[in-house]
Amino acid sequence: MGGPCVLAVDQSTQSTKAFVFDAQGRTVAKASKPHRQIYPQAGYVEHDPEEIFANFLETCTLALDQAHMEARVEAPQAFPPDPICLSMTNQRETVVAWDIETGEPLHNALVWQDTRGTPICRELESSGAGALVRERTGLLLDPYFSASKLAWLVRNSPRVAHALSSGRLAAGTVDSWIIWRLTGGKSFVTDYSNASRTMLFDLRRLEWDEELLEIFGLSGLHLPRVLSSDADFGTARILGAGKDLPIRGVMGDSHAALFGHRGWRQGDAKATFGTGSSLMSNIGPAPLEPPEGIVLSLAWGLKGAPSYVFEGNIHSTGYTLAWLKDKLGIFGSEEEAERLASELPDSGGVYIVPAFSGLGAPYWEQNIRACITGLSHGSDKRHLARAGIESIAYQIMDLVRALDAGSKSPLAFLHVDGGPTRNALLMQFLADMLGIPVIAPSRDELSAMGSALMGGLASGLWAGLPALEALPADATTYLPSMERSARDRLAEGWRSAVAQAISRKVQ
Repeated sequence: MGGPCVLAVDQSTQSTKAFVFDAQGRTVAKASKPHRQIYPQAGYVEHDPEEIFANFLETCTLALDQAHMEARVEAPQAFPPDPICLSMTNQRETVVAWDIETGEPLHNALVWQDTRGTPICRELESSGAGALVRERTGLLLDPYFSASKLAWLVRNSPRVAHALSSGRLAAGTVDSWIIWRLTGGKSFVTDYSNASRTMLFDLRRLEWDEELLEIFGLSGLHLPRVLSSDADFGTARILGAGKDLPIRGVMGDSHAALFGHRGWRQGDAKATFGTGSSLMSNIGPAPLEPPEGIVLSLAWGLKGAPSYVFEGNIHSTGYTLAWLKDKLGIFGSEEEAERLASELPDSGGVYIVPAFSGLGAPYWEQNIRACITGLSHGSDKRHLARAGIESIAYQIMDLVRALDAGSKSPLAFLHVDGGPTRNALLMQFLADMLGIPVIAPSRDELSAMGSALMGGLASGLWAGLPALEALPADATTYLPSMERSARDRLAEGWRSAVAQAISRKVQ
């Protein structure tokens, strides 16, 4: 267990998770700590930036301590694990604003789920700015992305507005905040993948767009320098490492998961399941026009060269099951949810449309709410459990159909990752609804793994992409078995449920 390794951190929506990966890509230690979910009012979702940073440091130390302990147990005389770099992947679109002179956060972080920027997006759309946003950034004018959240802060927080007017407002995604703190303010940086999700970054010129900053009322904002994902992001002092660690391998979580799947070839695609989900398809070294309802993003930068992806984002997948468990008490665990759902052949016509924060791709409908349709006297908690599980597959199905409609080569298979991939019922249902094989790895920390692979490449732990290809990668493949007529019937029921949700828009 001794020898060179990579310390990789996945700072996600619900928690911060640190991992130690050895030279074979194996997880030798891990630690996790949740952070608070702050809901000031309907549609508002916040995190405490200081809590996130404290959890980042604590989980790093815990994981390194565990790695050293495991090494001593296995071979007391062996060399201890030697971390060669710190890699990082993070929740995207979540934005932090702070004073560039004092380093003090000026407001809680606004989370990607937060929809308070909706009126600003409507206002800009009515002014005709949507086309410019789409052309420059590859994104839709939507509160999901960071720019409208920052615009809201400037309009509604006197502290943030004053910082901007006095030239002291710094802002960035969670990676840039953590790196700023890790380096004592010496490194104010982010990577291509995170920058591409802010709605302020020109994907073709690979630089911040001054015209968009002006449109959003953000002129004068200090933004991080944008680097390739394998670049030098500075050095960090982590308790337990025994030395300063170079920061290498920084990517947004979904991008890192694609890299963890070895998805660096054009046409490679994966779906990541978490609180929400991302479907991402590698389109190569040049930007292309995305299909309807799909956005264009930067996958990563490697050796200074960018790669691009088509992407669709779902607001609620894993969260749907958490809501059924925690808010309604339908089941006590996700394992129980799968057991209950497996007692039935189908959902009995019950559908859950989980538009808790509106619907993301390919619908991009913000002013709707979640709904349950098809309930009857015979419906019970088993039908709700099954409908919640199936809603995840239906939303991925919608995205795959949108991607296929704009592609010359429909997807032949789909890689998946995240906690819900342990649900065999969900994985089989997804394969059935897509009509293609679904490949689930034996490990579920693909985002952390992807950032570690990128960091290890940059640090010389692995010689190149062929060396990464040679690393062990066990997986389970689910093959479709459902009749086409049954699949079409279920898909039609889902489309009807979505149409009902959209028809009841709220203001």
